[in-house]
Amino acid sequence: MLQIPEHKIPIIEIKNDFDVQIFIKREDLIHPKISGNKFWKLFFNVNEYLELKPENPLLISFGGAFSNHIASVSAFGKQFGIQTIGIIRGNELENNWQDNPTLSEASKNGMQFFFVSREDYQNKEKLTEEFSEKYQNSLIIPEGGSNEMAVKGVQYMLGNDTKDFDYLCTAVGTGGTIAGISKFAEEHQKVVGIKVVKDNSLENLVKQWSGRDNFELIDADENRYGKISDENIRFINWFYEECQIPLDPIYTGKMMQKIFDLAERDFFPKGSKILTFHTGGLQGIKGANLFLKSKGRELIAE
Repeated sequence: MLQIPEHKIPIIEIKNDFDVQIFIKREDLIHPKISGNKFWKLFFNVNEYLELKPENPLLISFGGAFSNHIASVSAFGKQFGIQTIGIIRGNELENNWQDNPTLSEASKNGMQFFFVSREDYQNKEKLTEEFSEKYQNSLIIPEGGSNEMAVKGVQYMLGNDTKDFDYLCTAVGTGGTIAGISKFAEEHQKVVGIKVVKDNSLENLVKQWSGRDNFELIDADENRYGKISDENIRFINWFYEECQIPLDPIYTGKMMQKIFDLAERDFFPKGSKILTFHTGGLQGIKGANLFLKSKGRELIAE
């Protein structure tokens, strides 16, 4: 059985010029390689699987070239001595993945890759069936790690130190993190999710997992997954200079920028205490900077 880490996560107040208090909980510091919410999403999934005492345990999951989830699954496998396989979107990567910092690190962690075309990747149900048949004792984890076991794990992002906040805010990709925050939030707390993807099914999915309607989903200013705007880069670099806290450009960077924008537009009542969650993903900055450098654009602070 995997043990819950005894690690106090700092909550830091972020100075601002608004009539609210904004704080950030540094979940990215829970583990140097298994980033933030990914640790909690995997925790109960893997524990339940290991309780079955599978012979030669194997974790399989899905992700793109710079996937935080793939990075975390590989690190999780290395940490706990479990073999891992990544089903990677984009068969054009098959011959040059060594130049990709995320995949290179995942390989060092022992992960084996299967590259599939972008078209085939869309049919994850079929891929899941194929890999379930081929590796019958494996645990296949959905892309992003979101399912009911992941939602259960997210409860550990909340505790006595989060009870006094009026708002709990997180980035939203596949919905598991906000569902867990919503499910385990205090009665008086409102939950705000900043969507970084265009997915109209997320609200119903989150409500299904959470069983509550105490949350609101708001689009990030640029919510096409993987899109990095110059405005967001400037915000991330300003935030780093002001707070000495790095943000990734896919999740937490977009979330924090939108929270500042909402505060400026008086979305939050005067005097509100707002807690944002730093869900990690910092490993992705290296890949983002490779792309930005190739385009002659400003780089992201690491």
